[in-house]
Amino acid sequence: MSRGTRAEDVAGRGRLAERTAAITGWAPTMARVLLGLTLAWFGYHELVTPQLWTGYVPGVSATSDLAIVLVLAHGWLLLVLAVAITAAIGLRLAAAVSALLLLQIVLELAITGGLSDLTLRDVGVLGLALCLTADTRQRAVLSN
Repeated sequence: MSRGTRAEDVAGRGRLAERTAAITGWAPTMARVLLGLTLAWFGYHELVTPQLWTGYVPGVSATSDLAIVLVLAHGWLLLVLAVAITAAIGLRLAAAVSALLLLQIVLELAITGGLSDLTLRDVGVLGLALCLTADTRQRAVLSN
Protein backbone atom coordinates (compact mmCIF):
# COMPACT_ATOMS: atom_id res chain seq x y z
CA MET A 1 0.00 0.00 0.00
CA SER A 2 1.47 3.32 -0.98
CA ARG A 3 1.56 6.22 1.32
CA GLY A 4 0.13 9.57 0.22
CA THR A 5 2.31 12.53 -0.53
CA ARG A 6 3.33 14.94 2.16
CA ALA A 7 0.90 17.52 0.78
CA GLU A 8 -1.97 15.01 1.05
CA ASP A 9 -0.97 14.18 4.65
CA VAL A 10 -0.90 17.87 5.58
CA ALA A 11 -4.24 18.48 3.85
CA GLY A 12 -5.77 15.49 5.67
CA ARG A 13 -4.56 16.78 9.03
CA GLY A 14 -5.95 20.21 8.16
CA ARG A 15 -9.40 18.75 7.43
CA LEU A 16 -9.28 16.78 10.67
CA ALA A 17 -8.34 19.93 12.59
CA GLU A 18 -11.25 21.80 10.99
CA ARG A 19 -13.71 19.04 11.92
CA THR A 20 -12.36 18.90 15.46
CA ALA A 21 -12.62 22.68 15.81
CA ALA A 22 -16.21 22.58 14.55
CA ILE A 23 -17.13 20.01 17.19
CA THR A 24 -15.18 21.52 20.08
CA GLY A 25 -16.59 24.95 19.30
CA TRP A 26 -19.88 23.59 20.64
CA ALA A 27 -18.32 22.19 23.84
CA PRO A 28 -19.12 25.25 26.01
CA THR A 29 -22.71 25.18 24.79
CA MET A 30 -23.00 21.46 25.51
CA ALA A 31 -21.56 22.10 28.99
CA ARG A 32 -24.11 24.85 29.53
CA VAL A 33 -27.02 22.63 28.53
CA LEU A 34 -25.78 19.71 30.64
CA LEU A 35 -25.29 21.89 33.72
CA GLY A 36 -28.75 23.38 33.18
CA LEU A 37 -30.30 19.91 32.92
CA THR A 38 -28.53 18.76 36.07
CA LEU A 39 -29.68 21.77 38.07
CA ALA A 40 -33.22 21.43 36.69
CA TRP A 41 -33.32 17.72 37.60
CA PHE A 42 -32.40 18.34 41.23
CA GLY A 43 -34.54 21.48 41.49
CA TYR A 44 -37.56 19.58 40.19
CA HIS A 45 -37.05 16.74 42.65
CA GLU A 46 -36.61 19.15 45.55
CA LEU A 47 -39.94 20.78 44.65
CA VAL A 48 -41.83 17.53 44.13
CA THR A 49 -40.50 15.61 47.16
CA PRO A 50 -38.93 18.12 49.56
CA GLN A 51 -39.16 15.72 52.50
CA LEU A 52 -36.51 13.52 50.86
CA TRP A 53 -34.04 16.42 50.89
CA THR A 54 -34.56 17.93 54.36
CA GLY A 55 -31.75 15.83 55.82
CA TYR A 56 -29.27 17.86 53.76
CA VAL A 57 -30.30 21.21 55.28
CA PRO A 58 -27.50 22.18 57.69
CA GLY A 59 -28.35 23.29 61.20
CA VAL A 60 -32.09 22.59 60.95
CA SER A 61 -34.05 19.57 62.13
CA ALA A 62 -34.92 17.40 59.12
CA THR A 63 -38.49 17.04 60.39
CA SER A 64 -39.14 20.76 60.80
CA ASP A 65 -41.34 22.90 58.59
CA LEU A 66 -38.42 25.28 58.18
CA ALA A 67 -36.39 22.51 56.54
CA ILE A 68 -39.19 21.93 54.01
CA VAL A 69 -39.43 25.66 53.25
CA LEU A 70 -35.65 25.89 52.76
CA VAL A 71 -35.63 22.87 50.44
CA LEU A 72 -38.48 24.36 48.40
CA ALA A 73 -36.64 27.71 48.14
CA HIS A 74 -33.48 25.85 47.11
CA GLY A 75 -35.43 23.91 44.47
CA TRP A 76 -36.83 27.12 42.98
CA LEU A 77 -33.37 28.69 42.95
CA LEU A 78 -31.98 25.64 41.13
CA LEU A 79 -34.75 25.86 38.52
CA VAL A 80 -34.22 29.59 37.95
CA LEU A 81 -30.47 29.03 37.57
CA ALA A 82 -31.11 26.09 35.22
CA VAL A 83 -33.27 28.22 32.93
CA ALA A 84 -30.80 31.11 32.98
CA ILE A 85 -27.83 28.86 32.22
CA THR A 86 -29.58 26.82 29.53
CA ALA A 87 -30.90 29.92 27.77
CA ALA A 88 -27.64 31.84 28.38
CA ILE A 89 -29.44 34.67 30.17
CA GLY A 90 -26.88 36.29 32.43
CA LEU A 91 -24.85 33.13 31.90
CA ARG A 92 -21.68 34.01 33.74
CA LEU A 93 -23.57 35.43 36.72
CA ALA A 94 -25.89 32.40 36.87
CA ALA A 95 -22.91 30.05 36.58
CA ALA A 96 -21.09 31.94 39.34
CA VAL A 97 -24.13 31.75 41.65
CA SER A 98 -24.40 28.04 40.80
CA ALA A 99 -20.72 27.57 41.60
CA LEU A 100 -21.15 29.22 45.00
CA LEU A 101 -24.22 27.12 45.72
CA LEU A 102 -22.41 23.95 44.66
CA LEU A 103 -19.34 24.89 46.71
CA GLN A 104 -21.56 25.16 49.80
CA ILE A 105 -23.09 21.76 48.99
CA VAL A 106 -19.69 20.11 48.46
CA LEU A 107 -18.27 21.57 51.67
CA GLU A 108 -21.31 20.53 53.70
CA LEU A 109 -21.26 17.00 52.27
CA ALA A 110 -17.51 16.67 52.85
CA ILE A 111 -17.78 17.93 56.44
CA THR A 112 -20.75 15.78 57.40
CA GLY A 113 -20.05 12.63 55.41
CA GLY A 114 -16.47 12.82 54.19
CA LEU A 115 -15.48 12.08 50.64
CA SER A 116 -18.08 9.90 48.98
CA ASP A 117 -19.36 9.24 45.50
CA LEU A 118 -22.07 11.83 46.16
CA THR A 119 -19.53 14.47 47.18
CA LEU A 120 -17.25 13.76 44.23
CA ARG A 121 -20.16 13.91 41.79
CA ASP A 122 -20.96 17.37 43.08
CA VAL A 123 -17.28 18.35 42.77
CA GLY A 124 -17.58 17.53 39.06
CA VAL A 125 -20.72 19.63 38.69
CA LEU A 126 -18.98 22.44 40.61
CA GLY A 127 -16.08 22.26 38.13
CA LEU A 128 -18.51 22.56 35.25
CA ALA A 129 -20.09 25.65 36.81
CA LEU A 130 -16.66 27.20 37.39
CA CYS A 131 -15.66 26.59 33.77
CA LEU A 132 -18.85 28.26 32.54
CA THR A 133 -18.24 31.19 34.87
CA ALA A 134 -14.98 31.92 33.07
CA ASP A 135 -16.02 31.04 29.52
CA THR A 136 -17.06 33.67 27.00
CA ARG A 137 -17.33 31.47 23.90
CA GLN A 138 -20.95 30.38 23.62
CA ARG A 139 -23.09 29.39 20.70
CA ALA A 140 -26.87 29.09 20.58
CA VAL A 141 -27.57 31.95 22.98
CA LEU A 142 -30.65 34.10 23.29
CA SER A 143 -29.92 37.68 22.30
CA ASN A 144 -31.86 40.75 21.32
